[in-house]
Amino acid sequence: MNYDALTAAYWRVQSERVGALRQKISARPKIGDGRVVPDDGDLAVGDGRRLDMAVMFLDISKFSARPMETVEEQDLMLRVLNLFFTEMIRIAEEYGGNVEKNTGDGLMVYFNDGEGDPAESGVKRAVAAALTMMKANNELISPILRATPVQEIRFRVSIDYGQVSIARLGAPRRFNANVAIGTTANFASKMLKHAEPGDIVLGASARQQLPMQWQNDWTQLLPVETGWVYRMSGAAYQLYRYTGRWSRLV
Repeated sequence: MNYDALTAAYWRVQSERVGALRQKISARPKIGDGRVVPDDGDLAVGDGRRLDMAVMFLDISKFSARPMETVEEQDLMLRVLNLFFTEMIRIAEEYGGNVEKNTGDGLMVYFNDGEGDPAESGVKRAVAAALTMMKANNELISPILRATPVQEIRFRVSIDYGQVSIARLGAPRRFNANVAIGTTANFASKMLKHAEPGDIVLGASARQQLPMQWQNDWTQLLPVETGWVYRMSGAAYQLYRYTGRWSRLV
C-alpha cells in the first residue's frame, strides 16, 4: 500500500470492485425478516489492551433528513448504504485500519501505530484512507447514485491520536462488544461537530504525527473554541482542517 499517493493499479482494482458490488446489490432480494449478528471473540469480557493509535470517525452528513418512511425507501436506502459502507470498510481495512463499529450513518476505525503493509504510523494511514474514501465516493459511488432517486452521499471525517484502551464489555454469552476507552476516542467523536460535509478534521495530536510537509502544505488551523484544554498547561486544544486531496494516480 502506498500512503503518499493513490496508485493507478489500486484505483483500477477498486473501480472494478465497486462495479461488481453494485451488480451484487442490485440482484439482492428485497428486505425480508430475520438478521444475523456477527460474533467477535478477540477479547474476553473484561479484558483490555492499551495502544497508541489514530481514531477515525466517519459520519454521513444530514442522514436523518433522508426519506426512509416507506418500505420502498428503506429498501433503496439499504442498498445504497450497503454499497457505500462495504467500500468504505474495505478501504479502511486495506490501509491497516480496524473497524470498531458501524453506527448506521457512520464508522469508527482504529489505526494502530506500526501496522499496515508496509508498516506506518496510524495517523498517516488514517489520513490516506480518508483521502481514498472521499475520492472513491466522489468518482465511483456518486455516479451510481445519480441514476437513482437517492441523493448523493456526503460525509465528514475526524481523526485524533493518543493512547486508547480497547476493552470488551458486557455479559458473557449474552450481549458484549469492544469499546474504546480514553480521551482520544471521546474527543475524536466530538470533533465531528466542527466539520462540514467533505471535511477532514484533525486534532493537534494527530496533526503532529503527520510528515512535516503534510502539516505545512495541507493543514489549516480551525478558528473554533472546543472547550478542551491541555491538563498541564491549560492551553486550548486546537483543531485543523486537512485540505490535501488525491489529485492524480501514480
